[in-house]
Amino acid sequence: MTTTDTRIAFIRGQFVPLAEAVIPVMDRGFLFGDGVYEVTAVIEGRLVDDTPHLARLARSLAEIDIPNPFAAPEWTAIEKELMRRNGLRNGLIYIQVTRGVAERAFAYADGLAPTVVLFPQFQPVQYSPLTKTGARIITLPDQRWTRCDIKSTSLLAQVMAKHAVSQAGAHEAWMTRGDQITEGASSTAYIVTAGGDVITRDLSPAVLPGITRQTILKIARARGLTIVERPFTRAEALAATEAFYTSASTIAIPVATIDGHPIGDREPGPVFQDLYAAYMRDLMDLPEAWPAEDGHG
Repeated sequence: MTTTDTRIAFIRGQFVPLAEAVIPVMDRGFLFGDGVYEVTAVIEGRLVDDTPHLARLARSLAEIDIPNPFAAPEWTAIEKELMRRNGLRNGLIYIQVTRGVAERAFAYADGLAPTVVLFPQFQPVQYSPLTKTGARIITLPDQRWTRCDIKSTSLLAQVMAKHAVSQAGAHEAWMTRGDQITEGASSTAYIVTAGGDVITRDLSPAVLPGITRQTILKIARARGLTIVERPFTRAEALAATEAFYTSASTIAIPVATIDGHPIGDREPGPVFQDLYAAYMRDLMDLPEAWPAEDGHG
């Protein structure tokens, strides 16, 4: 961010220029990462899966004992006003809620006023070039804490993983515990077996309950695909006919290689293409025969 940044943010109850937005040094989010966040995609002026995103935000807040500052309709109203003030039609809206401001101490007092921050990012999350070419994945040990189901602002392990991704010239990291894949550094991981089954990790404290995951699995089941929710190994991933990942900021991306090993024929496979096109059709209320702009019909 620079002083020429013209975006508008919502911070501590006010809409202000992002370049002028500040929080106190003694905010527990800054001192301890004591807070949670959520991110919702905006596609052609629509908030995508906003209701389940706000439900996950409420759950994350409850799990770490921070009172939810707003009811869901109030959150949505703030998001829409942020979209209006920024002219945001395609991009992301980030929500961050910290426990609030207090003297630095590990223990926290009851009754602190949560700090609320929302800001937009402008980027078209649909039709990424990677939907045509596939992504390069590396695997790394999962060094996160044991409550990955909480969308915490404490993201140091993910920061280090994403730096390793950048250094490797890759696009995402799939993290491992033992020989099992948990999830991506900022995504949910899937593989497709030779028999056509779609496998993704079952929900537990070891993984974030992805909202895009929820939508993609619903679409997959509606299209008659067999979904198996269980852990899978790196070896299974390398032997898969297809692999892909999902997140709010990418929707869905096919995997071309894992640690340099080709997956399938290194191109987006039929399962991915069908699910991605169906997701976009459902989102845009388009007919089944809609020809996707990226060629994934």
